[in-house]
Amino acid sequence: MAQKIELSIEGAPKKSFATAVDWPGWSRAGRNEELAISAIAAYALRYAVVPELAGEPFDDPEHVDLEVVERIPGSGSTEFGVPGGVTEHDKRPVSADDGDRLARLVIASWQVFDETVKYAPDELRKGPRGGGRDKPTIVSHLMGAEHAYAQAMGLRLPEVDPADRASIDALRAVMLVVLRTPSDGSPLARRRWTTRYAAHRIAWHALDHAWEIEDRTD
Repeated sequence: MAQKIELSIEGAPKKSFATAVDWPGWSRAGRNEELAISAIAAYALRYAVVPELAGEPFDDPEHVDLEVVERIPGSGSTEFGVPGGVTEHDKRPVSADDGDRLARLVIASWQVFDETVKYAPDELRKGPRGGGRDKPTIVSHLMGAEHAYAQAMGLRLPEVDPADRASIDALRAVMLVVLRTPSDGSPLARRRWTTRYAAHRIAWHALDHAWEIEDRTD
């Protein structure tokens, strides 16, 4: 029997994102809703590594039953390539068990990124027009983004040195404390991000770049 996966759709005129509402990091884009759903289905096997690392049951990723349960309008962020909308599903309360699960899935997404970086060459295959960042630039970009994500979660922390593992681990440890803290679903620090959205955004960004590095490695 196929595993049921509930999706939210963030739709803009030129691009849409499909996001698995209960699986942080599993979010893919397409030129429209249909293509976004096809893309997220195509990544099921690839994403299955994350719940495996997190110790979360994920039955038969080759057979998933995708169901759209929410649609929200997209924005310029959507068309730029970022799932930036906070859905009603993202506003659900977070229990201690929920928070622990979200944190473990985010940790697993970081593990996928870190392992990919460990074995990939610094110079990555370029696009058809010679475009695309090399690995050190991607790593630096990710660490800068995670510092910005921490701020969106209401945290004030020093910027991370991408070459200093201790500073990376310290930043992530504080972010995980926030993810594990029970919540009524309100925005964190009275801003915009909720706990569930933060988990989705952090994990998506790590996996998106991990898969980019894999795809551009000879």
